[in-house]
Amino acid sequence: MDKQLAMVGQLQAAVINQAVSFGPRLFVALLILVAGYYAGAWVGRFVRRLLQPFGLEPALSLLLVRIARLVILALFGVLALQNLGVQLLPLIAGLGVAGAGVALAMQGLLSNLVAGFVIIFSRPFRVGQYISIVNVEGRVEEISLFNTILSHTDLSRVVIPNRKIVGEILHNYGHVRQLDLEVHVAYDTDLGQAFATLQQILRNNALVLQEPAPLIQVTSLDDSSVKICIKPWVNVPDCARVAGEINQAILERFRDNGIAIPLPQREVRLIQR
Repeated sequence: MDKQLAMVGQLQAAVINQAVSFGPRLFVALLILVAGYYAGAWVGRFVRRLLQPFGLEPALSLLLVRIARLVILALFGVLALQNLGVQLLPLIAGLGVAGAGVALAMQGLLSNLVAGFVIIFSRPFRVGQYISIVNVEGRVEEISLFNTILSHTDLSRVVIPNRKIVGEILHNYGHVRQLDLEVHVAYDTDLGQAFATLQQILRNNALVLQEPAPLIQVTSLDDSSVKICIKPWVNVPDCARVAGEINQAILERFRDNGIAIPLPQREVRLIQR
């Protein structure tokens, strides 16, 4: 019994000695981490103010701010570990091996991350622009490190992994888009009257941009009609609405002005022998 009590006493003494020797270092390490947190927050705010005059994309600005904060936190974390007497070289080697395994298991995620960096720094498109990519199109709502989000006029959202964008053919319409409309008129139609009517329709629509000027021209001579293309410029969110309004106005104004929109015709001749 006395031996057991002696062992318990020795264990308590050892714990107390370790606490006395290690406690102050642990307290200092915690202070270092707290200081690193506040220093990282201050550096993040400073970097954000520093980047404001450059007009960077929000995603790129946020990325640089986070990198700055992580660098500061990492430096203070190293100081805290050194204060605790941790050997950093074996730790770094272990993290390297673990990182290689994680990288192999997360190839798809990492490829999206790399592609996100490429998109953010090369800036092939920006938030608010209308793009067409990988058989989908829409207005760019958000560019993140892993995916890009597009919105359609039907209020649906399309999430595209960034690796599907880099290296593909991308059509960037910007903030305005040119509609591609057409109408057919009979061969005996006064083209001057038809053109004047179409120009008046475009001028009367408040959503049609006058600069760049809309294009109206004959594009082909079909079997039973003359095809006229109408290409006005509109803001991207107004595309579907303006196309419907112009088509309706063409039908009504052509009817009022006696301009015929012919149906396809075929002439069949019967030869009797």
